[in-house]
Amino acid sequence: MLERAKQWARLLKRDVLALWIAARDSRTPWYAKLAAGAVAAYALSPIDLIPDFIPILGYLDDLLIVPLGILLVVKLIPPGLMAEYRAMAAGQAKQASYGGMAAILAIWIGAGAALLWWLWPAGSF
Repeated sequence: MLERAKQWARLLKRDVLALWIAARDSRTPWYAKLAAGAVAAYALSPIDLIPDFIPILGYLDDLLIVPLGILLVVKLIPPGLMAEYRAMAAGQAKQASYGGMAAILAIWIGAGAALLWWLWPAGSF
């Protein structure tokens, strides 16, 4: 069972890189490019939307959100192109997405600002 989990993780990493390649290829339909770029940027981002130190929910994005996003985008890309992207990704090392990191940071900062605005007493200035 452990070997199956390791194999699944390797395939997941390969598919994330394949989606990153697909997002930058002109042959990919625009809607698939958009979705592939979003999923790959999130998966490659060094910062998670839900931090891993939060019990159970911290790993929810790694175990559910990313694989479901990959599944959706793979269905949007023509099978021949996806096979080509997977072959290209198999020979590459993992990359970091600083754009994805910036997007996640922006979400956290926006959520913090909205919470502060909501909790701040009215008329205190």
